[in-house]
Amino acid sequence: MIDLDTTDRRLLRELVQDATQSAGALGRKLGLSQPAAWRRIRRLRDSGILKTQRLDLDKERLGFGVTVFLGLKLATKGRVSLQDFERAVSAIPEVQTVEHILGLYDYRLRVVARDIADFERVLRRRIMTLPGVGDVEANVLLSEERRPGPIG
Repeated sequence: MIDLDTTDRRLLRELVQDATQSAGALGRKLGLSQPAAWRRIRRLRDSGILKTQRLDLDKERLGFGVTVFLGLKLATKGRVSLQDFERAVSAIPEVQTVEHILGLYDYRLRVVARDIADFERVLRRRIMTLPGVGDVEANVLLSEERRPGPIG
């Protein structure tokens, strides 16, 4: 863990809002030169705080109007390799995230679909046919608010 000063935290907040900003633009906003802003960004990347740059696609405009969170319990723990299950479920294109969790369920999946009928098809034909799948609970996403997280 590295020590973050006020400028680092402001820089992170700016990048959370728009990661495509140039070091020059960020420097102007923060009162830094372009090289100084670039060095700070590089330090944050090298330390692992900035892991990746990702595109945030509008799923609805791409035709995926339904998001469902699945709680999934494996029926045959020990008989199915967790790595094999994770690899198989990650290969399903509609599955956006696979989280191994502690609690009532073993996994939480974020699944996108065109509509409820499409989700049912994905659930029945792809997810429920995976080896070891037991209990499943579905929660349909109604709305979502994104928060940048604890930057300080």
